[in-house]
Amino acid sequence: MPSWTRTVDAKYGVAVWNFKGTHEHHIPLQIGDTVNILQACEGWYRGYSLKNRSVTGIFPASVIHIKNAAVEIRGNQENIVSKEMPLVQEITTTLREWSNIWKQLYMTGQISKFRQVTSMMCDLMDRRSQLLSGTLPQDELKELKQEVTTKIDFGNKMLELDLVVRDENGNILDPDQTSIISLFRAHKKATHHITELMREETFQNQSEYNRFARLTSSPTNALFIWVRNFVCKIGEEAELFISLYDPHEQKIISENYLFRWASTGLPKEIEMLNNLKVVFTDLGSKDLNRERIYLVCQIVRVGRMELKETNAKKMTQGLRRPFGVSVMDITDILKGKAESDEDKHHFIPFQQVAAENDFLHTLIHKVVAAKDINHKGQGLWVSMKLLSGDLKQIRKNHPHLVDRNTVVARKMGFPEIIMPGDVRNDIYVTLVQGEFDKQNKTTQKNVEVTMCVCDEKGDVIPNAICQGAGDKPVTYYQSVVYYQLKQQRWMETVKVTIPIEDVQRTHLRFTFKHRSSAESRDKGEKIFAMAYVKLMKPDGTTLRDGEHDLILYKGDSRKLEEATIYLNNMSSKQMADPKLNLGSSFRSSSSGLPICSRDSFQISTLVCSTKLTQNVDLLGLLKWRSNTDTLNENLKKLMKVDGGEVVKFLQDTLDALFSIMMEFSNNDTYDKLVFDALVFLIGLIADRKFQHFNAVLEAYIRQHFSATLAYKKLLSVLTDYVDIASRGLECEPLKRAFKALEYIFKFTVRSRCLYSQLYEGKEKKEFEESVKTLFEKFNALMESDMEGNTLLMQGASLKYLPTVLQDVASIFDPVLLSRLLHSFIMNLLPDRLVKQKLQSMTAIVNTELFQREECRAILLSIMTTTLKDLIQKREEEEACVELLSNILEVLYQRNVGNTSQDIQDIMDKLLRTVNQVVIMLGRDHSLISNFVACMTAILSQMEYAHYASYINSFQTRQDLMDFLMEIFIMFKDLIGKNVYLPDWMVMSMVQNRVFLRAINHYAETLNKMFLNSASFELQLWNNYFHLTVAFLTQESLQLENFSNAKRTAIICKYGDMRGVIGAAIRDMWYSLGQHKIRFIPGMVGPILEMTLVPEVELRKSTIPIFFDMMQCEFQYKGNFRTFEDEIIKNLDHEVEGGRGDEEYKDLFKDILLKHCKIYHHLEKQGEVFVALVTGLLERLLDYRTVMNDENQAHSMSCTVNLLNFYKDIDREEMYIRYMYKLRDLHIFYENFTEAAYTLLLHAKLLKWTDDPFASHIQDFQGFQTQRQLKENLYNKIIEYFDKGKMWEEAIHLCKELAEQYEMEIFDYELLSETLQRQAKFYEKIMKVLRPKPDYFAIGYYGQGFPTFIRGSEDLYAQISLHVNAPNGSMNPSIFWL
Repeated sequence: MPSWTRTVDAKYGVAVWNFKGTHEHHIPLQIGDTVNILQACEGWYRGYSLKNRSVTGIFPASVIHIKNAAVEIRGNQENIVSKEMPLVQEITTTLREWSNIWKQLYMTGQISKFRQVTSMMCDLMDRRSQLLSGTLPQDELKELKQEVTTKIDFGNKMLELDLVVRDENGNILDPDQTSIISLFRAHKKATHHITELMREETFQNQSEYNRFARLTSSPTNALFIWVRNFVCKIGEEAELFISLYDPHEQKIISENYLFRWASTGLPKEIEMLNNLKVVFTDLGSKDLNRERIYLVCQIVRVGRMELKETNAKKMTQGLRRPFGVSVMDITDILKGKAESDEDKHHFIPFQQVAAENDFLHTLIHKVVAAKDINHKGQGLWVSMKLLSGDLKQIRKNHPHLVDRNTVVARKMGFPEIIMPGDVRNDIYVTLVQGEFDKQNKTTQKNVEVTMCVCDEKGDVIPNAICQGAGDKPVTYYQSVVYYQLKQQRWMETVKVTIPIEDVQRTHLRFTFKHRSSAESRDKGEKIFAMAYVKLMKPDGTTLRDGEHDLILYKGDSRKLEEATIYLNNMSSKQMADPKLNLGSSFRSSSSGLPICSRDSFQISTLVCSTKLTQNVDLLGLLKWRSNTDTLNENLKKLMKVDGGEVVKFLQDTLDALFSIMMEFSNNDTYDKLVFDALVFLIGLIADRKFQHFNAVLEAYIRQHFSATLAYKKLLSVLTDYVDIASRGLECEPLKRAFKALEYIFKFTVRSRCLYSQLYEGKEKKEFEESVKTLFEKFNALMESDMEGNTLLMQGASLKYLPTVLQDVASIFDPVLLSRLLHSFIMNLLPDRLVKQKLQSMTAIVNTELFQREECRAILLSIMTTTLKDLIQKREEEEACVELLSNILEVLYQRNVGNTSQDIQDIMDKLLRTVNQVVIMLGRDHSLISNFVACMTAILSQMEYAHYASYINSFQTRQDLMDFLMEIFIMFKDLIGKNVYLPDWMVMSMVQNRVFLRAINHYAETLNKMFLNSASFELQLWNNYFHLTVAFLTQESLQLENFSNAKRTAIICKYGDMRGVIGAAIRDMWYSLGQHKIRFIPGMVGPILEMTLVPEVELRKSTIPIFFDMMQCEFQYKGNFRTFEDEIIKNLDHEVEGGRGDEEYKDLFKDILLKHCKIYHHLEKQGEVFVALVTGLLERLLDYRTVMNDENQAHSMSCTVNLLNFYKDIDREEMYIRYMYKLRDLHIFYENFTEAAYTLLLHAKLLKWTDDPFASHIQDFQGFQTQRQLKENLYNKIIEYFDKGKMWEEAIHLCKELAEQYEMEIFDYELLSETLQRQAKFYEKIMKVLRPKPDYFAIGYYGQGFPTFIRGSEDLYAQISLHVNAPNGSMNPSIFWL
């Protein structure tokens, strides 16, 4: 016979088919159910479903798909862990949880939400498939992970599921490895993020917003373009220029990417086929925020003047002629509104020029404005993808896209951030337009402009012009030729690249030539004009950006290219004397070259150089050595230079400042000016506009800074400034210096390190003394009690001094620094700048200095003392809780040394203070959750020794008792009114775990110090029991109410805490000994509530407490009537509230009968009690079941059943309670006669006396005597009889009331009213027609009926009126005889 064998690989699987199960050992499965497999045997598996781990059975192997999993051994149990990547597991779990809600949405008709969830689930399944494929590159994987986690979080919030807290990388935080403060902050951050998501109308819009926000947050971005194909019939070779275009400004904003297309319809260089890739870099947030951006491709054919010319051999070749453009709006891609993917192909339609004298730039504008283009299938096919980061980053993150062969096209202009190593010297020259007179020709000229770069001798510099990225540099650039036009508009841009040292002697030369269609005539054409422009002005600044109207010179072609002749002439009309008459056609210049005034030529230039400036004042400082006499003035002028110009030359400017400092190291002539200039530069970078240059400054300090003596000068000037301020004097430079303090110290520390390396630690003592002196000056400043300027300086000191600690501590004794900081804080008067002081201490806590154990020993005590004082006064609570949170966060870290003494200090000074604030603050206070998180963090970081120490610290027993009372009440209040949002499941569970540990520690104190007869404190123990029961029964621990996924997650991470606290309650109860009787009946209700929790082991563990209570009361009183009354009363309330089940009834019966049999003196009474309670439970469960049933007879029968039961067992209070429930049922069904008879039962229990009565019913709380209540009941009953047309019965009651008014209380006014009512009833009997009722009996026989009506016979009377009850049934009148 085959045997079951333990599985090795098949440990975890998913059902891919439904299995109903036909045997008791079968486990029914549905598609998607997950199973853990224990054994296998001939096509069957033995194991359990993760929906219900407690039931083990068998199921067919054929319906299970095995998943890759690992086995973890925990004690004697195997724990199966999937080997799939965590995000895939999260998606799977999420889909399982959503699917149940998804079905409910459909069933309840919430179609809109159902469709939204369907869409999100399909998206998640697609993303899961992509993740499992393992083919995604790193960048796409990161982006996909962000998208998936956002979608999951959004869906969870929409479906009101628990919040998932993650770290910065999107990974779910492990509460076992995360501090409580970090968890709390992560919850707040996630809640804020999800709230922002929910504000968007659709998830799609939010995805677009997220992508755009992510892109704009990056300092620089890049657009990757992959040219797939160019489909166009040209017939000649072509040049294609691809660039980015802003239609609002009508200008190209990037370099051109140039590739050449052969007449065969393929790239001219065949190896470039399918390899035409370019990345447009340096796109900042300003570029992405442009209103519109287009991708433009300009096509220039290279060949004949006109394509229609047939005799090609005699035609001039090599002319660059306009052919057409392709234009595509890429705004949505750049803004993240549209997906960008390198695998998606975009078609950009081609628009040919209408005539070959159409300007390409004008055609671009027309195509942008056009709604439709008749492209005839011609156009450009490209793929594109938007990438974040600079060129180095994107090469690292996207190596499959941007490799060494990918062409880089930069933006025409500086990026938003310029790194020190990014040396750039690009001069962009745009041929804008020109106007040329035809002179002696019959038609207008076909003008070709040739541009070259020349030195001062007129020699042409080879390969200095770049037509476009991806193309080889050329010596000469020829413009596009437009046919027979007087006014030409080229708008062609080229880049001039020459060494920086050659710029001063370089100029651009433009020559103009008419090009003829016929080759024979074209050969005879010579240059007819020339223009030039120098790249640098005489004052050393470069040619200004913008348009330049150049002067055209005419003459002999050889003279026009002679530099010695034309360089002596003016180059542009802006330089010309306004009085100069340029009105005639030609005027001779000073050197004899005639000026052609009828012709004009404009160019535009843009200098992108990190070494050349267009600002005279900045140039004066950069070249300070050439004229030291003006150095003082130049340093002052620097602070007036435009910030944008300065930051471009940040490295050179810093080099200049520190070289001045080093040059004049022996005197202090320029020290303060250089210091102030340095502060100005750092202040510029602190400006939001230039904040991205922080990285530049950091890189400069780290890699380029080399001034070894600078630290002496910087410390000296700063010390002088602080000394002036400490004496109460005005010191404006110090105000500016505070904002730059962090970087001043970075320069100082780096300078000292370089000096120390160079001179092997020389002058260490002098340096430390100077730092100490500076801090002592700060401390002296803090002592002052003056207002005004001094107060501002103190506030600035508190704000900015902590920013330098990280750097100072690296080269200065940290302990001494901590002592100086201690004095710094202590010197400030207690009531002065309180908030700023707290913020300063928070900043200190966040430095590495505070992570050192020896430094904390100095700093922590002053912080905790300050916190205690302010929290007790309820001052600056927000700043206080922030400081305390940061301290606790640091102490949680592993690399901060021993924290035991620190926790002791916080515990001694702040634990009770924080507790009292939590008690005092309202639940709607904005900071309550912060304080609770701090309190929980303190408790979680306390060890056993801390608890013991704290308990022993109370000087009197009363103080300790007060503390325990406080904490028990506070815990119970926090459990009942959770300060966290309902979806903060992780935070709530972590809090429960910490509270459980604390409760158990305090329970030990109860046992040790408050248990014996002399020291027993009833109220304290009572509070403990009520707290623990409230903890056990809180909603967040009732696992059976949760989904399978949530239940499994909680058990795996936290276990079932109910079992732990239940065992503690049981042990504490049994430890009470002789004091137990004092808790009966007070604790019967709470213990009953605990035992009703539907957890079998907990019930088995705690139900015996009831027998102990019975036994205890029996020993003292000889019976347990009080216990019995209390449990019956509470059982009724609990079962009606939804607690209790058949399993509980059986367990209660079995456990108590078993105990009763052991103790013979209780056996008989115990059996009677058990029978009573189980009988009641059975009826209560039936009552709860049928109250939602539409069957009117069942509801009433069950209520009557319970009512009679309470009557039989002589429980008048419960009997009356259900009497009124029956009354309410009759009223609901409009059975007024029956309602009257029901109330009459209560009235018969009362007497016509003035004796008081026990008020059990809310309706009659205002009555004090039995007479008052009975009178009121009679009036109600008469009213009901009147509505039910039973006037004969009403008359009987009226007579009885009349007798009381006439003979007993002599109230003739009421007697008159009663007799009048009675007379009306007689009148109604005579005048109102009433149908005669039919009487019949109904019996219930058979097992199909509920137990409460089975075997019973009832007599009914039905009035034949077709009046419908509220539920649509006939309106019967029911009598039980």
